[in-house]
Amino acid sequence: MKFVDEAKIFIKAGNGGQGCVSFRRAKFIPKGGPDGGDGGKGGDIILVGKRGLSSLVELNYKKIYKAENGKNGSGNNRKGRNGKDIYISVPLGTIVYNLDNPIIPLYDVAEDEKGYVVARGGRGGRGNTRFATSTNRTPVQFDFGGEGEEMAVHLVLKLLADIGIVGLPNTGKSTLISKLTDAKPQIGDYPFTTLIPTLGVMTNNDKTFVVADIPGIIEGASKGKGLGLMFLKHIERTKMLLLLLDLSSTNLEDDYSTILNELGSFNEEIVNKDRVLALNKTDLVSDYRARKWKKHFMDIGERVVSISALTGRGIEALKDALHLKQDV
Repeated sequence: MKFVDEAKIFIKAGNGGQGCVSFRRAKFIPKGGPDGGDGGKGGDIILVGKRGLSSLVELNYKKIYKAENGKNGSGNNRKGRNGKDIYISVPLGTIVYNLDNPIIPLYDVAEDEKGYVVARGGRGGRGNTRFATSTNRTPVQFDFGGEGEEMAVHLVLKLLADIGIVGLPNTGKSTLISKLTDAKPQIGDYPFTTLIPTLGVMTNNDKTFVVADIPGIIEGASKGKGLGLMFLKHIERTKMLLLLLDLSSTNLEDDYSTILNELGSFNEEIVNKDRVLALNKTDLVSDYRARKWKKHFMDIGERVVSISALTGRGIEALKDALHLKQDV
């Protein structure tokens, strides 16, 4: 399925129903009092966070959402039916902006199955029963229903994940997330196999963590090069980072610097997140090379685990390192 992390839609809540002007007319009661009922409330537009969603793609196909109007009141003090609400499912991590004020978000959808009322339906109008007084026993006044709120909204998705896997293209991120979690990403031995973020759930010691595989970072990504800005924003909300390096690379130190430089250029706070460094593809290099680079990165303060995502070597140790780091 196509990955979409931004959408603009128009929403219109329902108008309230009109109040009724009516007088009781029954046998032996020729001049009964007012009995006009109130109109019903207009339907709301409600966003609902859904943990199982990871894209706003559905909102690309439907751009306008209008809730039902409230029904008019009627005689015998019958209140009009409320208009039906419209529920729009969005992924967790969706930020909602009013396009007329795009700086301050209306909501940050962060809780599963929680509803967020974005546009409220108009109130129902009052029937003439509401206007009866001791001096006005036959009122003919009534209210029209209130207008429902309407606006154009901008939805921006920043994936909610506990751990974000970050690395250059073709370092084995997709293979790794398939070993750490239940995710089944496309895997291939060429750059940019991953063109969309992949989410999976990792279980370790009876605890679960959501892991995101972010498409490969290249030099200049923070300025929009390659997939660039399109995906770097999804790293902002992860609780910790899993940096992945390819031990078979001929420029391992440069690879490491490129990742940190691009993350820092995009948002300095990202490089200060808790992180674990995984040295991948131990199956392609000598034990000596793996030990040498592990010591090197440990000496500069990194928490390091050597792994082979392909063979599964070191995966359990990596899970433990992520689990322990998460608990700190």
